[in-house]
Amino acid sequence: MLERFQFGTPIKTGAVVEEISISNKELPFFEIKKEENKIHFLYSLGDKDKIYGLGEQIRGINKRGWTYTSYCADEGYHTEGRHSLYGAHNFLIINGKDTFLVFFDYPGKIIFDLGYTHANEIEITMEYADMDCYIITEDIEHGKLEKLVNDFRHLIGRSYIPPLWAFGYQQSRWGYKNEKDILEVMQKHREQKIPLDAIYLDIDYMERFKDFTIHPERFPDMKKLVETLKKEHIHLVPIIDAGVKVEKGYSVYEEGVEKGYFCEGEEGIFTAGVWPGFVHFTDFMNPEASKWFGNQYKTLFEMGIEGFWNDMNEPSMFYSLEGLKEVCEVASQMDWENFDLNHFLTLQAKVNVIANKEEDHKHFYHNIEGQKIPHNKVHNLYGYYMTRAAKMAMEEYDEKKRMLLFSRSSYIGMHRYGGIWTGDNKSWWSHIKLLVQMMPSLNMCGFLYTGADIAGFSDDVTQDLMARWMAFTIFVPLMRNHSEVGARRQEVYQFDNCKEISNFIKFRYRLIPFLYSEFIKSALWNQMYMKPLSFSFENDEMACSVEDEILLGDTLLLAPVYEQNALGRYIYLPEDMKEVRLKADGKIEQKVVEKGHHYLEVPEEELVFFIRKNKMLILGEEAEWTDEKIYEKLTIIAYIEDKCEYVLYQDDGISTEYEKPEHFKKICVERNENGEIVVTENGGFSDIHILE
Repeated sequence: MLERFQFGTPIKTGAVVEEISISNKELPFFEIKKEENKIHFLYSLGDKDKIYGLGEQIRGINKRGWTYTSYCADEGYHTEGRHSLYGAHNFLIINGKDTFLVFFDYPGKIIFDLGYTHANEIEITMEYADMDCYIITEDIEHGKLEKLVNDFRHLIGRSYIPPLWAFGYQQSRWGYKNEKDILEVMQKHREQKIPLDAIYLDIDYMERFKDFTIHPERFPDMKKLVETLKKEHIHLVPIIDAGVKVEKGYSVYEEGVEKGYFCEGEEGIFTAGVWPGFVHFTDFMNPEASKWFGNQYKTLFEMGIEGFWNDMNEPSMFYSLEGLKEVCEVASQMDWENFDLNHFLTLQAKVNVIANKEEDHKHFYHNIEGQKIPHNKVHNLYGYYMTRAAKMAMEEYDEKKRMLLFSRSSYIGMHRYGGIWTGDNKSWWSHIKLLVQMMPSLNMCGFLYTGADIAGFSDDVTQDLMARWMAFTIFVPLMRNHSEVGARRQEVYQFDNCKEISNFIKFRYRLIPFLYSEFIKSALWNQMYMKPLSFSFENDEMACSVEDEILLGDTLLLAPVYEQNALGRYIYLPEDMKEVRLKADGKIEQKVVEKGHHYLEVPEEELVFFIRKNKMLILGEEAEWTDEKIYEKLTIIAYIEDKCEYVLYQDDGISTEYEKPEHFKKICVERNENGEIVVTENGGFSDIHILE
């Protein structure tokens, strides 16, 4: 059952697509307390209750025991002590004495105290009592958690579906400064036969960091570069930042000022500092301004570019103009001849809080249906609306063609317009585990096209970390290797174990027919691409406590190694499964492993995963790019007792006609009377063989 409860006068966020009547009943499960403008929701937890949700957040799959702040933050340190990351995904699934899903459609700041202050109490606090609250309950006995997610995803709408090439391997670095750098990356991948489908441009391609400009010396002919890469089946994907540089003669700036498309401050247009220096922020809450900004992407569409990543759109600010003036004022009053520790600490305190200062959010404004609304009340919508503007421009440019689009900041609802990457992670072993735990939570609220920067954006990666990270991320939809300027170069060909890492990437391309099918079906049918073990083994107490293994659809169990110098890891299998091991020489070994606890040996150059009973994995051919004929010859790896079937999805990878019946191809296998596995229905594929 789905119910909507309204408090105050909510701002329409666009998070939901289904119009639900407002209930006149009391809100179930929660006690409500009001305090001036604030509102608190309290819930008493049972001792063994588990809490899922919150999408992009730190800590485990079970969120119980910490406080989380839903307020999009430019947070580069994804450690257990943090409270916010780049996204704001305000939903929880409580599973225990009560089982229900709650979604607070509220674009301002929310604090989720989930058994931190008091171990058996949830307290959820909003700064203003204006929101819609949705409660979803189910009375079914089994599969309740997945059904809650399915209902929620139906409420918030279909997930974004990228083109097929976006499932290929992608190489990025902040530090590719010119055309020569890009062509070198292309050539080395192709020469060494490392599969690749995309290369990224970070901020250095722009002219002095101005959005929608090209540096004339570094990239003298961008259109020709795009064409050159496409001949090698590689797409070029540039970054777009949220801040528009303040500069006379810059057409985007001048037009935005002339037409009143930027956010206003207390006196005139609000000014902050980011990469270009002083910038203004487009008022994406104003439909005209949003459409105007989206139309700027067309300059790049016309060069043949078919993918973008939107960054710095929390929005991130190095400083506000007012904050910078305060620092300068304090500095001007210093006694520089007697500059002692106290002077230094005073100045340091001012400088340390100048970036992304929440107080600044109260002093610039959006035009929402003619009302002047302070930014802090709608802060969590900013990245969402920026990405929505880009997606709408893409559809206007070519409504029948899919393009790649993902963002750093997000809110529920943005999942319909683009994916996300998880921001500025580190080359830390713990961040492999964090990605494992984050993927199911993001899938719950519709973010299917997602992933983390492979091997970490900042700090220096080791070759064993690169290998272990790659061994997990070949299963993740967004497979992008990205790092920052100054960090160790981490293109695969930089490492002594290049061949072993390349083997994982090559296997990724064999996996694409299966991964693409799982992704598309998850999007079309409102299912989870990756999910916790507890969602499929809800009566297995051990499975419900596992935090470092996840399921891919209903077919695979993934248990990556995420500790330095480890020879393997301990695993728990909630049922008998088939172990599949990719060896360094490319051969695949299989064996059945019984339910229970095991130590799994995993050499650094090998890949190990598990297939569930009466399920099959379908592999394509090796390829160096996605538009090679990877479907020409299929290989089935199955764990079959009697029979099973699989729906393989295949389309042209570009069009938006997803639901044509001919795209869904049923393949059936069964064990015959001689104990052999045979294909009984081939889905129209003439060349299928079974690997035993």
